Formats: sequence, structure tokens, C-alpha cells
Amino acid sequence: MSVGGQKDGEAVGPTPFLVVANFFREDYEERALAQATHKPVCWFRYVDDTFVVWLHGTEKLERFLDHLNGLRRNIKFTMEMKRDGHLPFLYIDMYGRQGGALGYKVYRKPTHTHLYLNPESHQHPSNIQAVLSSLVQLLSCVRVPQDDFKGKCL
Repeated sequence: MSVGGQKDGEAVGPTPFLVVANFFREDYEERALAQATHKPVCWFRYVDDTFVVWLHGTEKLERFLDHLNGLRRNIKFTMEMKRDGHLPFLYIDMYGRQGGALGYKVYRKPTHTHLYLNPESHQHPSNIQAVLSSLVQLLSCVRVPQDDFKGKCL
């Protein structure tokens, strides 16, 4: 009998496995940052998405990415840089505003269908309520200028 066949990598599944995976990821990141020649100004992670501010130029950023990916052969970081002044991270589109301020608004991937859970789909009412609650929570966390809501929906 075998219990848990995964020998390496991040777990997906019940909460205890996710907690262990988070500890692993945190340790990996701490070691990677400690060994890096150039370090980011900030490093914020949510599950497997990381937001980094880098001030050392593109060439050194590429070397930093190579460093992160070189520590373990089966862990690969990818990088998305800002395009047209915008950088999406999780559900937020960040962009520069006049005067150097940071602007942000709700972000949806181009593939987002705006379909959630059909109330007629024989789901338990708590599941339907959870979808609505998560959208309300998103709006309460990301304060968006009212102009961004005109003619749009989440």
C-alpha cells in the first residue's frame, strides 16, 4: 500500500497538503532571495502568483529569473511584465497615473466568460451564495473609481 505518491512539487488538495506546500514555497523563496546577487525591492506572493518590483534593469531581471529557475529543475517561475503601462496581478489591473500615482481597477482575463454558477443548476444554495459573496468581497477589497463601472459588469 502506498500513501501519497507525490515525491516533489506543490500539493493540490485538502488543506493540510496546501499548508505544507505553502511552507515549502516560503522556504524555497527565502533561500532563493538570500542567494540572489540582486534582489527585488518587494516580493508579494499569493498562492502561486508573485508580485515583484525590480529596479535593476531588464538584463539583471532575466538573470534573476534564471537564478530562481535554476535552484530546482522541476520548479519554474514565469514572468509577465507590464504592457502598455498596465500590469495585471490576480484580479487587479495596475497602471501608472498622472503625477506618478498608482491606479488600479478590476481585471478580467480576455478569456473570462462572465459565467459563474447558474442558480438553476441544482447546486446547493450555499454554493450559489458563495459565488455572490466572493464577488461582493472582491469589490469591497478593490476600491474602483465609479467611472470604471459604467457599462461593465464583473
